[in-house]
Amino acid sequence: MSGLKREGDHVYRLEALRGTTPQQPHDARAIAALAANPGCTRRALMDGAGIAKDAAARHLGFPAPFGQSPFAITRGNMFEALVKADGCAELLRMLREVLGLPVAEVSYHDVENVGAHLRHAHTRALFDRAAREGQDAGTLYDHPLLSLQIAGHTAYLEPDVVAFQLGGRFHIVEIKSFAVIDGQADPSAVAAAARQAAVYVLALRNLLAELGHDPLQVSHDVVLVCPENFANRPVATLVDVRKQLAVLRRQLARMTTLDRLLDGLPDDLTFDLRPDEDGRPTRPVAELADALHRATARYAPDCLSTCDLCFFCRDEARQEGASDLLGRQVRDELGGVASVAEALGLADGSRDPAEGQEEIARLLRNAERLRRECLN
Repeated sequence: MSGLKREGDHVYRLEALRGTTPQQPHDARAIAALAANPGCTRRALMDGAGIAKDAAARHLGFPAPFGQSPFAITRGNMFEALVKADGCAELLRMLREVLGLPVAEVSYHDVENVGAHLRHAHTRALFDRAAREGQDAGTLYDHPLLSLQIAGHTAYLEPDVVAFQLGGRFHIVEIKSFAVIDGQADPSAVAAAARQAAVYVLALRNLLAELGHDPLQVSHDVVLVCPENFANRPVATLVDVRKQLAVLRRQLARMTTLDRLLDGLPDDLTFDLRPDEDGRPTRPVAELADALHRATARYAPDCLSTCDLCFFCRDEARQEGASDLLGRQVRDELGGVASVAEALGLADGSRDPAEGQEEIARLLRNAERLRRECLN
């Protein structure tokens, strides 16, 4: 293990954490999930090292129920085909409505037709030309291949569509098969789609910056396309992903500069699954669990819908007596107060605030006082 380590070079420490386990490539869904829990050291280290969390969870006996059913995948593919039929004619109709597209038609360019090995280079050339020429007519780019650096490694990403709008503005189009019923969609599904779209926005902005163009040519407003009500008729809405972009940038920067997190770990620590020739993990379960316990997790109920290690970390939290954890949004708004018991203790004065919690404790005490006055 020590042969992999070089002083000041976190790449070799990450390789040591991964050991003989093959590196897990990142896709847009996995990168988007990083932004769902930016304060989790365990996740940052495992994602930075490229370790498959789903394989680790199954080996530990805590598999997560992620993954779409074949029916859902088929439905999603059929809906995307409908939106893109006839050169994205239906999508063009929606773009006219949500973006105010003033032209009768746009050009359609399917980047996939050039072959997978050429798609990334071809994508760069297409967007370089579009940004330089500032063409008057819009262009829909289908199947472009973008890239993003994740802890020193390149992840390749394929957005559903990129629309080049008049005035030199690019818009990411994200096509999802969850329904919008009476103008409302599942908030958690919309949030997940926004995080994923933010990954594409960031990747395209980085591409334009590398080519010497203004990255802000890529709009922070993405076009989310979903089926309306219980029919397959698509409807489009604009979703502002600036918040998701800010969180994503912070998390990617944190993964790129993992030295501080790595410095707090034992030199011999590894998350290696020790797979056999067939890829099955062979490392003793107790040994792997002990290694993961050495990296601090930031478990919250939200993890159950975003992280493959959620059940392992939930069991760990319960073993430590944290059975009343607050959701991450509430926790962040309360300045890091993690549980219901902690919040109630600060509110009624039975618990002394930790350093930095004085203001939150004062607000909670005021809220408790007002609650008692209302009850009386």
